[in-house]
Amino acid sequence: MRARTTVAATIVVGVALVVTAVSLVVFLRRSLVERVDDIARVRAHDVATLARQGTLPTELAVESDDGSIAQVVDGAGRVVAATAGLRRDQSLARFRPPGAGSEVRTVDGLPFGEAGSYRVIALPTATPEGPVTVYVAASLSPVDDVVDVLQGALATGAPLLLALVAVTTWTVAGRTLRPVDAIRAEVADISERSLDRRVSVPATDDEISRLAGTMNMMLDRLDAAAERQRRFVADASHELQTPLAAARTDLEVALAHPDSTRWTETAADLLAANRRMERLVRDLLFLARADAGVPRPPARPVDLDDIVLAEAARIRGSGHLRVDTGAVSAAAVDGRRDDLTRAVRNLFDNAEHYASSLIRVELGSDDRRVTLIVHDDGPGIPPADRKRVFERFTRLDDDRSRRTGGTGLGLAIAREIIDAHGGSIDVEDAPRGARFVIRLPAR
Repeated sequence: MRARTTVAATIVVGVALVVTAVSLVVFLRRSLVERVDDIARVRAHDVATLARQGTLPTELAVESDDGSIAQVVDGAGRVVAATAGLRRDQSLARFRPPGAGSEVRTVDGLPFGEAGSYRVIALPTATPEGPVTVYVAASLSPVDDVVDVLQGALATGAPLLLALVAVTTWTVAGRTLRPVDAIRAEVADISERSLDRRVSVPATDDEISRLAGTMNMMLDRLDAAAERQRRFVADASHELQTPLAAARTDLEVALAHPDSTRWTETAADLLAANRRMERLVRDLLFLARADAGVPRPPARPVDLDDIVLAEAARIRGSGHLRVDTGAVSAAAVDGRRDDLTRAVRNLFDNAEHYASSLIRVELGSDDRRVTLIVHDDGPGIPPADRKRVFERFTRLDDDRSRRTGGTGLGLAIAREIIDAHGGSIDVEDAPRGARFVIRLPAR
């Protein structure tokens, strides 16, 4: 990057120098030539005035300040007046203006005089003896000398300036990129075992310091993600180990005392442990897919009231709780039916686990959103724990029995699903028990 910046800056400055130098030379030469033209034109008008007045001498005075030479030629091509010392056998130029105005041309080499280019002005005028043409020639050698000096200076100075630009850009780019390279080296030295490290932030309040701050924020996110992953793996291992250890214990005891073992109860215990592991693995796979951002099926119209009533009937079927669905009305959302069913089921399972005798369900909608409320008459959730209950593997009790203990993933999965559908799930105040409120965009 340092080399590319230096090359790019040098090329840009080089092109700008070439364009500027050419423009400067052209402008200077044009300005000097116009000045020569002005001087020659003034001299031509002076000579023409003398010719019109009939006071034109045969020998014209030499203008020492500009070094121009002049001739007056009649209609027959004879030289009637000329600068002193100038030959009279040939005119300065052969062209004549087409009209009454003057005409200026550049002539390379006159038939006499110094070699080089001249600016020659031809001005027709009338005299008492008849029409004549006044020629005034001014040498362009001074102009060429000035332009040559300028071109030499530019040819010498431009490469030096380009070299200075290249050296300066290389040095400045190196100093500018040095903190970036230091940040790169620090980040390269950070591994998955040292995500708590952070890069140094320069106290310059510029793009480099903001880059370092951004890198530190990225490392914060990576560290938090790695910590969540470690905690997730540890919790998952513990949750899987518990039913496996219980099942192994049941089998070891049964095999050690086959005659006294009640194989039907043992099979029921093993089946319960298997179901718990199956549910846990299913929950872990769901969360893993959610964390990996696996594409989900497209959203479709879903009647949420059908899902709610089906889950309420399932809870009633257990026979130990009453489920009040009198406040459930029709409500439609756009979403994935399987995911929404899973979220509602997890919410009902949580209410079933903690309710004493009653679960009250409310479902309604307006033009903007659908609201589902699941309220149980259990012990409730302290305000300090109302956000924590949606974290993975969070339990507010110590119930970890194989038959009734939950995995602590139900509410976390419900939140993942509701968030993916653009909604929200919260725990709100209630006179008694826990009141979970889901809000989803209405269809």
